Amino acid sequence: MQGFDIVTFGEPMMELAQIERDGQTLYLPGFGGDTSNVAVAAARQGARVAVFTALGDDAFGRDFAALWQREGIDASYVKLVPGQRTGLYFIGYGTEGHFFTYYRAGSAASLVTPAEVPLDLIASAKVLHVSGISQAISTSACDAVFTAIHHARENGVRVSYDSNLRLNLWPLERARAVTHAAMAHADIARPGLDDARQLTGLDNADEICDFYLNLGCKIVALTLGKDGTMIALRNERKIIPARSVKAIDATGAGDTFGGAFLAEWLRTNDPFIAAAYANAAAALSTQGRGAVAPMPQRAAVEAFLAS
Repeated sequence: MQGFDIVTFGEPMMELAQIERDGQTLYLPGFGGDTSNVAVAAARQGARVAVFTALGDDAFGRDFAALWQREGIDASYVKLVPGQRTGLYFIGYGTEGHFFTYYRAGSAASLVTPAEVPLDLIASAKVLHVSGISQAISTSACDAVFTAIHHARENGVRVSYDSNLRLNLWPLERARAVTHAAMAHADIARPGLDDARQLTGLDNADEICDFYLNLGCKIVALTLGKDGTMIALRNERKIIPARSVKAIDATGAGDTFGGAFLAEWLRTNDPFIAAAYANAAAALSTQGRGAVAPMPQRAAVEAFLAS
């Protein structure tokens, strides 16, 4: 089997983003779902990427298959399930920024079982990337992610885990138990500050990084919003400043960071360089609407860093 830099496992979701045009409210179609977003962001930085999930055998599922093909992402292990549907969400915009409305219950991705996890695909990768959302969508999906994580570890594949807390999917106590158990087997912890404060009960960024390092993670990439990213190793940590742009929509910025970070970390083996690169990619991704459409290619990120 072809070796991949990154394999992602989670739930893709069709996106409809609100726009105002000629006095009418319209919804612009696009693509979302955190692990699919990470896959696209990494592929646009030149990484060799594969995805595993299940899609409904519907128009949205076929749109995702076409997206991954355009992006050069291997989707040969993706299951297209007759009679099931692909998840959907709407993005609205208000005075507090963007907000989401989800229609995902019972999606094809949520029905994936541990027996369906493609063990050979995972063993072929350098990194497996999963998230809290991958586990929150159902009990079977949660167990499938643990199966994928354990197989990755048994085969020397490094594990990247984004906590990506969604309290509309599960209660905080369950989210804490599951994400902490998963993080204990991860090489790279990818929490955001707001999520990490709720999950750990800690407020200080250094204490949060220590928490995840003590679970067993080797690298913590804690995103701090406008304050940048704290990268913490056992023997070194730094805050990598954010890049300033005129932002339009932050949807998918964290996933852009995640994909760009993994791609650049695999290329350089330096998490501090990777974070600076990923901060730039994430900033550029906020200059358009939706999750995937504004994600930059490598040439744009390098030009931005050089400016």
